[in-house]
Amino acid sequence: MKKWIIGAALLVFTSLQLAAQQERKPQPNPEERAKKITERMAMELGLSEDQKSQILALNLDQAKKRQAEMEQEAAERTARMEEMKTHREQIDAILTEEQLSKWEEIKMEQREKRRPGGEVHRRGDLPRQKREN
Repeated sequence: MKKWIIGAALLVFTSLQLAAQQERKPQPNPEERAKKITERMAMELGLSEDQKSQILALNLDQAKKRQAEMEQEAAERTARMEEMKTHREQIDAILTEEQLSKWEEIKMEQREKRRPGGEVHRRGDLPRQKREN
């Protein structure tokens, strides 16, 4: 019984640690990002003040462009999700309950075929294939 309690406590503690590590940190704004990169470059490369100000301007411009791209991608992703939701609702309105449940089964089967074992594979999870010369 004592071992069971200790095991359960370790499991809970581990779960809490994993959850805490996966929390998203707020992204720094473009100015903070550019300043951080510039400071690192200045420290590593021994930049003069003139070089530092020029690099900061370039890094700030790049950071602002990247921020705009990320915001645009997020807006596009949201629009796609809304479109998919609307499409799904339209299909649900047309199909009967029986057809809808059968359609869900078909989609689940297709999903299982795409992901062997139902697991999500990441690039690093898959073994590298040897190239033939």
